[in-house]
Amino acid sequence: MKGFRGIMAGTLVLEAIVVALALPVVAKLGGGIGTGTGFLVLGLIVAFIATCGVLKRPWAVHVVVALHVVMVASWFLMTALGGIGVVFSLVWVYLFWLRRDVVRRMAEGRLPSQRQ
Repeated sequence: MKGFRGIMAGTLVLEAIVVALALPVVAKLGGGIGTGTGFLVLGLIVAFIATCGVLKRPWAVHVVVALHVVMVASWFLMTALGGIGVVFSLVWVYLFWLRRDVVRRMAEGRLPSQRQ
């Protein structure tokens, strides 16, 4: 599952970049970066990057899910941030579905690398 950790890390970095692109929106529409919404966006950026370092841990998936719950819940503070959360939550649902499929195929011995 090392390859899946790489995909997870890449998705988290991509998500941190997209959330960072929301900073100008917060500066214009959210009252500024020094407000609660600005600190929320900065905290999410730091959390996404920090989560990349703990992906080997078994509880990392729970951290990713918690971060997305916070992002979707932020819809009430800033609609754009909640929209980003919904889009990336769908991406993560698809990634977890792919991971489950690979684990199932691995257990059945149906992966191309397992054939003799």
